[in-house]
Amino acid sequence: MENFTPVSASIGGALIGLAASIMLLFNGRIAGISGVFGGLLKPVAGDIGWRAAFVGGLLVGGLGLVLAAPQTIAATDTRSIAATAVAGLVVGFGVRLGNGCTSGHGVCGLTRLSKRSFVAVLTFMATGMATASLIQVLAGGVL
Repeated sequence: MENFTPVSASIGGALIGLAASIMLLFNGRIAGISGVFGGLLKPVAGDIGWRAAFVGGLLVGGLGLVLAAPQTIAATDTRSIAATAVAGLVVGFGVRLGNGCTSGHGVCGLTRLSKRSFVAVLTFMATGMATASLIQVLAGGVL
């Protein structure tokens, strides 16, 4: 945690919460990334525009940050493409199994006091900690 910056992290978290609240209040939709993106894979007429804008905004925002301050997003992972692909598939399976992702359940569901989201977030966190600990042990402390 040598690079933890509580002020910028708090500002970022507040902006994410504000954006999710605006989306729920003015669009009646949950800002869960997997659900928004999944709606593009199985499009419904009249529902594509806002989803494409949402996902496009995420991509353009990330690209803008890379161009403006490339040091903030450094690729430091030495894992293979295959390991990264397997990890992505496992996360995708978990998202389907849990009927949503951390943004939908963690940011939006918890603020609505959803019991299902509370259980999902506890499961995400416990599974993430167990997986990280297991990989740390299996990798011989090389993480």
